[in-house]
Amino acid sequence: MMDVDHWIDAATGQPHAGTPLGMALTAQAHSTPDRPAMTIAGKTYSFARFEALANQRAHDLSARGVQPGDRVILSMPNRVEYLQCAFALWKIGAAPCPVSERLTEAEFQTIVELSDAAHVIGPRSLPAGAARLHDIDAPLDPALSDAPLPAAIAQPGKIANSGGSTGRPKLIVDPLPSVWGPDKEGCRRGPRLTLLNPGPLYHSAPFNTTAMALAQGTHIVCMERFDPQFWLELVERHRVDYAYMVPTMMTRIAKLPAQETASADLSSIETLLHMAAPCPMNVKRWWIDRIGADHVWEVYGGTERIGGTTIGGAEWLAHPQSVGRARPDEEILITDEQGRPLPQGEIGEIRFRKTSGVRTGYAYIGSDYRIVADTDSFGDMGWLDRDGYLYIADRRTDMILVGGVNIYPAEIEAAVEALPEVLCCAVIGLPDADLGNRVHAIVELAQATPPPDPVAFLRRVGERLSGLRVRTH
Repeated sequence: MMDVDHWIDAATGQPHAGTPLGMALTAQAHSTPDRPAMTIAGKTYSFARFEALANQRAHDLSARGVQPGDRVILSMPNRVEYLQCAFALWKIGAAPCPVSERLTEAEFQTIVELSDAAHVIGPRSLPAGAARLHDIDAPLDPALSDAPLPAAIAQPGKIANSGGSTGRPKLIVDPLPSVWGPDKEGCRRGPRLTLLNPGPLYHSAPFNTTAMALAQGTHIVCMERFDPQFWLELVERHRVDYAYMVPTMMTRIAKLPAQETASADLSSIETLLHMAAPCPMNVKRWWIDRIGADHVWEVYGGTERIGGTTIGGAEWLAHPQSVGRARPDEEILITDEQGRPLPQGEIGEIRFRKTSGVRTGYAYIGSDYRIVADTDSFGDMGWLDRDGYLYIADRRTDMILVGGVNIYPAEIEAAVEALPEVLCCAVIGLPDADLGNRVHAIVELAQATPPPDPVAFLRRVGERLSGLRVRTH
C-alpha cells in the first residue's frame, strides 16, 4: 500500500510541496479511490478508475516511444482522455502542449515545428507532420499494466500555445517543473472540491485549472462545449462549489429568461472565478446580485506569470471595473512606448516588476519578449488610480478579444491578402453585445476585380484560418 502521506495530506488531499504531479494523482486514488475524479458526457470516473486509465496510457505511450523530456502535443475536443493523457505524460516525465484540434493544417504544422514535438496525441485526422501521431480513438490493450510508474518530473512542466501578433503562433514554455508548489495553487481553490469547467481544455486557463485541481483531489465536472442552460443544470446536479468562467459565458447565462436563472439553485457556489477578458459592468453586477459579492472573483494575468492581480466582488464594488492591486511581491508600472513611467490616471502599457528582482524565467518560441530593464509586460494597456488599483483600457493595441479568445488581426490580414484578387486588408474589431467584439475585415480588391460572393470568399479565407476566426454571415 502506498504511503500517501509522503505525497499528499491524506486528511485534506492537499499535495505536499515538491510532489510530482503524476504521483499526486496516484496518491489521491489510494487515499479516496471511490471519490469522483471527472464527469464528462454523462459519465463519471472515480479516482481509482481515472488513475488506472492514466497509468495504462503512460505504459502504452512509453512503449510507443514517448520518453522523459519529450514535448508532446495534446489536441482533441474536451473528453476524459485529455486530462488522462496529460497525467500520463507527467508520469513519464514528458511535457504536454495543449493545442486546438480546430486549427488549419498549416497552423497545426507550424506549432509542431515550433514546439519540436516528437509526438502528437489526438484523432487520426490531425496533420501531425514529422511528429508521430497516437490515435486517441484506438482502444487500449486491456492487457496493459495499470500499475503506477516510478516518480518522474517533466522539465519544462508544460508548454502553452497562443496566437502571435506577427500572424504566427507562439509557444510559452513554463520554466517550472511538473511538481506541486505555490505556482500550482489557484485563487481560493482548495483541495477536494467540485469544479465546473465549461471551457476548451486546449486553452491555458481551463487546462491548468482542471489538471491542478485533479492533483488536489477535486471532482472535475467538464462540459464538452458550453451551453448556458446546461451549465445551470450541472451546478444544481453536482452541487458545484468552484466554477471557472469567461465573461462571454457569464453574459450568456445572465441573458437567459429571468425565470430560468431565478429558479436555478446556485447556492452551492463558493467561488465563481472569471478571467481572460474584461467583464461588462452590468454582467458583473448581475452575478454579484445573484450569488453574492463574496463569491465572485476575478484574476488578471497571463501564462507567463510575469505578474497579476486578483479582486473579489466586495472590493470590486468599491472600485468598479478594476482588476485589483499588485501582489505583495510585485509592483505595477504604467509606462509610455519608451518604458518611461506615466502619471497616475494616464493610460499606458501595463508593466510588472518583481520586488525581489527575480523574474519567472519563461521562454517564448515564435515571439519577441517585451522586457524593458527589470520590468515585463503582456502588452496590455491600462491605468492606475490613486489607491493603486489597476484598470484595463485595452487588452492589446493589435488584438481583438472575441468571447475571451485572442484574435490577432495580422494573422487574418495575411490570410486574406494571400488571395490573388486582394490588394490589401485591414482587420478591426467591432462591438458585439454577446462576444464583446466581432472581427471585421476591410478589403481592397485589385483593379477591375468584381466583388466576390461573400460566402465563397469567406470559405476560401477559412481554408487558411481556424474556425473561431471565420463566420459566414
